[in-house]
Amino acid sequence: MDTFQLKGMGVALVTPFKSDKTIDFEALSNIIEYVISGKADFIVVLGTTGETPVLFPEEKEEIRRFVVDRVAGRLPLVLGVGGNNTRAVCNELETLNLENYRAILSVVPFYNKPSQEGLFQHYREVAKASPLPVILYNVPGRTGVNMTASTTLRIASEIDNVIGVKEASGNFIQIEEIIKNKPDSFNVISGDDAITYPLMTLGATGVISVIGNAFPLEFRRMVRLCLEGRYHDALPIHFRFTELFNLLFVDGNPAGVKCALNALGLCENELRLPLVPTRMSTNEKIHRLIASLKAGDN
Repeated sequence: MDTFQLKGMGVALVTPFKSDKTIDFEALSNIIEYVISGKADFIVVLGTTGETPVLFPEEKEEIRRFVVDRVAGRLPLVLGVGGNNTRAVCNELETLNLENYRAILSVVPFYNKPSQEGLFQHYREVAKASPLPVILYNVPGRTGVNMTASTTLRIASEIDNVIGVKEASGNFIQIEEIIKNKPDSFNVISGDDAITYPLMTLGATGVISVIGNAFPLEFRRMVRLCLEGRYHDALPIHFRFTELFNLLFVDGNPAGVKCALNALGLCENELRLPLVPTRMSTNEKIHRLIASLKAGDN
């Protein structure tokens, strides 16, 4: 079994596009280097923030290979592989070249709204098919169904190949129940930058971060301080980014973070339909705030 530890700050990598909507691999390379220099603990490839639903299969394969080549073993890589057709997800896991990836992040099946028993059986089959450890991803705001604490704990207790959950339900009572009753080997990480600090005070072990694309060094420092139990020192960093947390998501993800990365000179502010860039008012606020945050670093 792989020894990948679901701890620290993972970055949910964006997919930058050029003005003609083709993938901007030069910008992707620059963002990868920026994230690595910011001391991220791992990178998540082809997750929600990567606009995976609007990528063609051949583009996904090109991105998988490109990231492996550019990272060159400097950071652990986690690959997003999920869907609402269990057999198709399992077939993908059995046929993909997963060399150089350390774990799979697999989202709760969306749209067809399975029951809790259906979710358990789905993940049992996914874990059986996956040659890598599996991380659950509960994000009911996107999938239309919430994986309850009891289902998550059942999976954690009964399915050996599942090592943790990325929790983005925003339900503190639910997440606290999981943290309180989980097996020792099962880790809970935040799927929402804005609540990472409070979740880590409850025992979460990190975050898969959107803001980490733009401010990897600073946000990773907050996460590491929390892991060391230095919550008093971490709190000012959390407060420093409170306004940006809200702005990055007010017009949807990854529209906000792409605006931020554009303000930092790391990529063009381009998305693929049906997603569009942030409203002009949000764009202006993000640019002003990032200028202020960068000025504060100097």
